[in-house]
Amino acid sequence: MTLSQLVLRVIAIVWIDLTLAGDNALVIAMAMRSLPPRQRRLGSALGAAGAVLLRIGLTFIAVELLNIEYVKLIGGLFVLWIAFKVILDASEPAEAEPKARQLLQAVWYVVVADLTMSTDNVLAVAGASGGSMELIIFGLVLSIPFVVFSANLLAEMMNRYPITIYIGAAILGRVAGEMMMEDRFTERMLHPTDTMRYLVEGALIVLVTGGGALLCRRRKCA
Repeated sequence: MTLSQLVLRVIAIVWIDLTLAGDNALVIAMAMRSLPPRQRRLGSALGAAGAVLLRIGLTFIAVELLNIEYVKLIGGLFVLWIAFKVILDASEPAEAEPKARQLLQAVWYVVVADLTMSTDNVLAVAGASGGSMELIIFGLVLSIPFVVFSANLLAEMMNRYPITIYIGAAILGRVAGEMMMEDRFTERMLHPTDTMRYLVEGALIVLVTGGGALLCRRRKCA
């Protein structure tokens, strides 16, 4: 590999990390929102680092992993659950001191959700690396600061502007619908068309925001 090819590949990997960090950062922000700033930063870093380490280990079996039925279906349901949980957690003060268990639980949420959502990132980085394991690791590790910075910024916005919690939940509802409709089991059983995909995504957006708001009102969320 020549120097010019290496530079072009590095630029491509950086660009991929920047463009694909959004959904992952949103998941982290939603999971970490209720933690105080110091633990939020720690949890974001631990969650992102744990997810990236798993991504590195799964890079070469990412395609095979996607071929396993129920993987994206279960991942989509998990992302949907996170969206509901964050809306319900809106009733709790963001500054409340959490127990250690809550921090570890949030990190676990991030690792599992990020892992099921990150196949596009893994495959894109693997493709841009030209098969170089060093560049693959570089790209995946580089994604940590991008995702952590974006996640903390989003979490701070959610605490200042509660409406962004519902916007984030709506986006996760769409992501969850997209994941579930792309699962091999769903495709084999339903053969979904583009229209069906859009309808499912739209229905989950309404379910998450509307249902979450209703449950939150019953719990007298702030």
